[in-house]
Parts: sequence; C-alpha cells; structure tokens
Amino acid sequence: MSPKLTFLLCLGLSVGLRTSGQAGIYRKPSLSALPSPVVTSGGFVTLQCISWQGFDRFILTKEGEHRPSWTLDSQRRHNGQFQALFPVGPVTPSYRWTFRCCGCYRYIHQQCSEPSDPVELLVPGVSGKPSLLSQQGSIMTFGRNLTLQCLSDVGYDRFALSKEGGHNLPQRLSERPQTGRSQADFLLGRVSLSHGGRYRCYGGHKFSSKWSTPSDPLDILVAGVLPDTPSLSVQPGPTVAVGENMTLLCQTRSQRDILFLSKEGTMVSPLRLRSKYQAQQYQAQFSMSPVTSAHGGTYRCYSSFSTSPYELSHPSDALELVVSGPSGDPTSPPTWPNLTSGVQGLKPYQNVLIGISVAFVLLLFLFVLLLIRHRQQGKCRTSAPAQLLMPRKRPSVRRRGGAALGMPP
Repeated sequence: MSPKLTFLLCLGLSVGLRTSGQAGIYRKPSLSALPSPVVTSGGFVTLQCISWQGFDRFILTKEGEHRPSWTLDSQRRHNGQFQALFPVGPVTPSYRWTFRCCGCYRYIHQQCSEPSDPVELLVPGVSGKPSLLSQQGSIMTFGRNLTLQCLSDVGYDRFALSKEGGHNLPQRLSERPQTGRSQADFLLGRVSLSHGGRYRCYGGHKFSSKWSTPSDPLDILVAGVLPDTPSLSVQPGPTVAVGENMTLLCQTRSQRDILFLSKEGTMVSPLRLRSKYQAQQYQAQFSMSPVTSAHGGTYRCYSSFSTSPYELSHPSDALELVVSGPSGDPTSPPTWPNLTSGVQGLKPYQNVLIGISVAFVLLLFLFVLLLIRHRQQGKCRTSAPAQLLMPRKRPSVRRRGGAALGMPP
C-alpha cells in the first residue's frame, strides 16, 4: 500500500471509506512519547499508539510536506489494550516533529479509526528561557483549580508545558499583554493526585521548529494525601527581634522522612529537610538566622515520603510569626513624617542636631583638659636646670674605729 493511500485511510478521507460510510466509526487511539516528548538533539524516542479496540495494525504519520507514514502490527498488552511502538530518531531541531496515528483492521476492507490527537516532539534550544509560576502557590489541595502561567520577555508565539514523567506536551498560543512580552496560561483543571510533580515550560515561534531553553522547574505539591497532621512551634517564641536567631520546629508522630515548611502569601518554593527521630517523634528544625522583617508572616508545615515527595500530609495549624525592631515594637515599613525618637515631638533632623551639639561639647572639654596638662608639663621642664646647679649634698658615712668604710685611712 502506498504511503499516500495509507495516510488517506488513516484520516478516513478515501473515496472507498466515504462511499461505504465507515470513516471514523472507531474511536481514535491515543498517541504518546516515551519516556518523554522532550528530546535532546540527536536523541531517540518511542511513540506509543494504543487503543482498547482490537486493531490488527497501527499507522503512524508524520505531518509535513511529504507526510511519510509507517505501519506496525499491533501487540496485545496484559491489560487487554492493543498497541504499537514506533522508534523515532535521531531527532534534530532542524525539522518539526509532529505525529498522528490511527488503528486499522487488516481483513476488513479499508476500515480505520479516526486519527489520534497530534504529538509534537520538542528539542530544547538556547534562546532565552521563560518563567513558570503558579498564582495559587506550589502547595495545592484537592478540588482547587490549578493554572500554570508561562511568561517571557521574548516575544514567543507559543508555549509548551512539560511534566517530568509525563508523555504529553500541551501547547498554548501566547498572549502579549505588553509590548515585547508574551505569556500563556495552562488551565489544568481541578487538582487531583495526578497533578503533583515537577513542571517546566518552553517558548517557541509559530513557523519554527526551534524551542527555548527550559524554564526553571516548578514543583506542584498536593496536600491532604497522607493522613497525619504535623505540629509547628517556634523558639524562642512567636515574637522575635530583628537580628536574633529563630528556629521553627516541625514534628509528627507518623514515620515520615521528609518535612516541608511553607509561608503563606509567597510563591517561593517551600523549604524541605530530612527528618530525625527524637523524643518519639520525627522532626526537623528550620533555622532562620539572623531574623529580618521579611521573616514575618504565617507558616505551616507538612510531612511526606522521599519516594513520593509531591504527596503531602494535612497542614499543621498556622503559626503567626511577628518580627519586632530593636525597641520591641513590631517592624513596619518606615514612614519618615511619623517617625519619632525618645523625646516626644522631636523630628529626625532635630535629633541629629542634638547629637552633634553633645559631641561638640565633649570634644571641647577634652581639648581643655589636654591644654591644662600641656602647661603643667612645661613648668616642670623649666625648673629642672636650676636643680642641677645646686651643690649635691654629701651623703653621711658611718665610721668604725675612726675610718670610713671604703675610704683610705
């Protein structure tokens, strides 16, 4: 069978299929890339075409000018599904690698399924990497809607989102809210256990096969999977002064080897430490030294396993941390017109003038003391020559037997 006819059969567009009314009567198979649709330049990948229908063979077609296709007999899996595994490579960024597949019966004349959804392989490039963030934070609970936003200062036309261990690569056309900037929102729906994982995004141009450098990874953690609820405490206390040392202690009685500490209202990834078993509890100490005003806020902690780090326990009770200034008052952004010192009603510049005046009086006092001392030392030097001209008093000598000791008789 010619490649062109095979492609038409896969799409259900041949005259025979149209006249027989059998085009697309079977549900389309699923196409995915193993182990990932993100492939390094020169690398290889396996495309898996799979279906619950008992197709005898599967046809893989590459989109493009010539539309080449490949046909493989199906294999039955242990779960009853039918599949074909197509090796592809070496993959290079010079071409776009977009594929579809369909399932066909060998002995039923010209009966094929609808084509699968397209799968595009992505070869990371060297252009400017975008940023990936979650407006809801990195810790999610079941049932909440999750939206990941990919944005860049480069004017990309499209973005792709990848998940480690995932076999699909959803894409979105970019929006440009500002000149020179581009972004795309990936609506992932209500959070379930499968949403936990590590994500990256890429930027690309519409008519190019080249993609950007991947964004920094973003971890999405799902809370409430494990049944325990840790406790969170702080030493020396919930109110701490700027510059002091502070330790947040997360504890759980359940056997967990990873503990997380998160702060509300921030998109910074939570802190993660290995637990230690002490006092019949698994615990971790999160030290923050020295404390700054940025440490103030509401904290919670979670437990997890290192083997499944994206599945968390229920959150601990909230811990409110208040950071105070040197005087003991809670720190707040300075507002100079309202800032006062120890003297009521004085403004900042008046305090400065008083300080300068006190320093001047002290310096003047020291200068007077030095002057008096200098004059006293001068008097001592002028009286010394007179003493040298005076005759020296001869010391008395005790005599024994009319002769002085040490003198000749």
